[in-house]
Amino acid sequence: MDSYLLVKLVHVLSSTLLFSTGLGTAFHGWMAGRSRNLAAMRVVNRNVVLADWLFTTPAVIVQPVTGVWLALQAGFPLTEGWLALAILLYIFVSACWLPVVWLQLQMQRMVATAEDTGQPLPARYEKFARLWFRLGWPAFIAVIAIFYLMIVKPEIGFL
Repeated sequence: MDSYLLVKLVHVLSSTLLFSTGLGTAFHGWMAGRSRNLAAMRVVNRNVVLADWLFTTPAVIVQPVTGVWLALQAGFPLTEGWLALAILLYIFVSACWLPVVWLQLQMQRMVATAEDTGQPLPARYEKFARLWFRLGWPAFIAVIAIFYLMIVKPEIGFL
């Protein structure tokens, strides 16, 4: 296998990992939160944070590195319309993801404290959970759009 195909495989696998881990952790985090079971929420929140460190973070790093390399090797300038839009959407997704990571850490701590002390969750937990959920939707839609752009490569003449 030549280097282009190997890097392409890594790129596709890391995009799959990024998308599926994000979708899976969002589903489990949301469902655990809806259960209001502090023990379940604690385990799921801990695992969501762990999954972000083990799977999402490396994929977030690998994606732009392999993507730029592939584009340049294939002869696509980074200013090509569909590619530039995909890069902008990736930056947008990252801008959604970074606060989500912080929110997850805060939510994990709040749940652990509530369970350890027997106190109810603080009101800001709900505020953080709603923001976490709301940030996920535009990121999810943007990732779908990036997949579309990568596959279809439509003519976009805005640059």
